[in-house]
Amino acid sequence: MKKLPYYILDVFTHQSYKGNPLSVVWCDDELELSQYYNIAREFGYSETSFVRYSDAEKLLKVRSFTPGNYEVGGGGHNLLGAVSLALLKGWDIFNGQGDEHWVTMKNEKLPVVISEENGLILVAVKQQAAKNLGTISPEIVAPALGLETSDLELNNWKPTIMKTEVAHTMVPVKNRALLNQAIPNPDKLKEISKNYGFEGFYLFTTDVSEGDYLTETRFFNPAYGIDEDPATGTAAGPLAGFLQQVSYINTNQDYTILQGAQVNHPSNIHIRVTPENVLVSGSSVIVMEGTLFL
Repeated sequence: MKKLPYYILDVFTHQSYKGNPLSVVWCDDELELSQYYNIAREFGYSETSFVRYSDAEKLLKVRSFTPGNYEVGGGGHNLLGAVSLALLKGWDIFNGQGDEHWVTMKNEKLPVVISEENGLILVAVKQQAAKNLGTISPEIVAPALGLETSDLELNNWKPTIMKTEVAHTMVPVKNRALLNQAIPNPDKLKEISKNYGFEGFYLFTTDVSEGDYLTETRFFNPAYGIDEDPATGTAAGPLAGFLQQVSYINTNQDYTILQGAQVNHPSNIHIRVTPENVLVSGSSVIVMEGTLFL
């Protein structure tokens, strides 16, 4: 019987039992695809990351799977949490890399930046500059979210497909009350995402009433088996890019997005848009660890 160590982290938070829960499994070698699927379903979180270190390439390699048997990429909480785990456990994953640090997700090389703030380790993932892939009519999106078309009237913005590593649709919502009222129809959302060629729906409002948050958000991705995600780095990056492109935020300035309040896992996602890329960062805490049996 093969034994694999596993860890549960809360990502995009510095407090246990908040943020976005992530299971991370350490593997010495690649597993069979069915094993990745089975383990991800067993944990049941929005994503489970599997990590292994390549001595030959001097790289930490990460693969992530949803409970719906999908492998996902991008630089979200699944990658940020995996890197945070390695640093919190003292694993020397950047040995031989020099001043710039890299990891891979689905064999795609992604740069990361490590810093410390108030005793917390912060991991920033450098995402590509955001691309605007077009808009979708509010009349199409609103009913799939249990909302009225008028509920999406915010600063004359339209639901917009944005992409850094992964394409998601940014859905403006008039206020927090309507954001809380959204009730997604999974079948309708799947149909829209399939027809327009993107993954999830990132609802956001600039009507924030607590803290110094830029926006409050919710994320739905039923096509990939994610009902509602407490924190979504692969969507926060595109949202940052969208808000910069419509001149709502400035480049080279730090902002914080609140996500997950509706599912009692509030998450703080830090974003910064530069002329070259989008940085998405946060801290993580380990809440559990144990042994998995294959």
